[in-house]
Amino acid sequence: MIRPLFYIVVMLLSTQTAYAASSHNSNTSSVMDKFALDIGVFYANSDSNMAVTNPKTGGSFPIDFEDEFLLAEEQYLPYFELTYSFNQRHNLFIDWKSLDRKADNNAVSQDFILEDIDGKDYLIEVGAKLNTELNIDILRIGYGYDIWQGTDYAVGVSIGLHTMFVEAVFKGTIGTCIPDSSLTSLCNNVVATPEVVDDTLTAPLPNVGIYGAYEFYHGWNFSAHAQYFSISYDDVDGSLIDVRLGVETKFCDNWSLKLAYNYYDVDITIEKQRKMNNNEMRTFDHKISYSFTGPMFAVSYAF
Repeated sequence: MIRPLFYIVVMLLSTQTAYAASSHNSNTSSVMDKFALDIGVFYANSDSNMAVTNPKTGGSFPIDFEDEFLLAEEQYLPYFELTYSFNQRHNLFIDWKSLDRKADNNAVSQDFILEDIDGKDYLIEVGAKLNTELNIDILRIGYGYDIWQGTDYAVGVSIGLHTMFVEAVFKGTIGTCIPDSSLTSLCNNVVATPEVVDDTLTAPLPNVGIYGAYEFYHGWNFSAHAQYFSISYDDVDGSLIDVRLGVETKFCDNWSLKLAYNYYDVDITIEKQRKMNNNEMRTFDHKISYSFTGPMFAVSYAF
């Protein structure tokens, strides 16, 4: 799992365009290229779940990391954001969010099977003691172009790529199932007791979006962006929504304060296959859903 010391993120907003347009220099071709670096914190109210199997019926159901595994719903996390604006209308950005959580549950409340992790199935039963860790890193890179500009506003479109790196680690009383030839034993035969089950998932999702910035009062800007994408291709099915609304104020040369509210939601399903008797057979679909909402605050420096 990637655990960066710094989380590099971007606001898909080119508020620098509004600043440049209101400059005393009337020659717009002389607008300089610039970087903007944000350093701040964001509050995440998280909701995450993954699909597991009922050992009695064989059906799948979602299990909640916050309710069942007792992971914290609320977190305050640092973030860093970087934007490069050039040639008056063009913007490049890179964004990194990292949300790591772990917790202990002394008595699991329901039976469930973790299917097809490294080719094995694992049974966790009621009353088992379980330590759970869920690490999610979200990398976003992209390009934005200002379609409309004025002395106090900018509106543009963007394209980019979100990539999620997900690691779920379970430690405790866990049994290993022995599937039959149909891969549907439902853990009738359980052997061994591994202490650690480590499942990783990497899912890239492209996206398209719109953004805008408006200087509603001298030195004060309202900004917003919305990104969306849905894909169903080959063995991957996923969607994401990323919406942010914020206010920025420039309090001295090159320095600004930003306050925003962010909503982020992603659902990813990856079809898994397992070899049985030299044949590739479709098994359990690996699915994880994750969302967080909350305010963000940052100090921004343009250079």
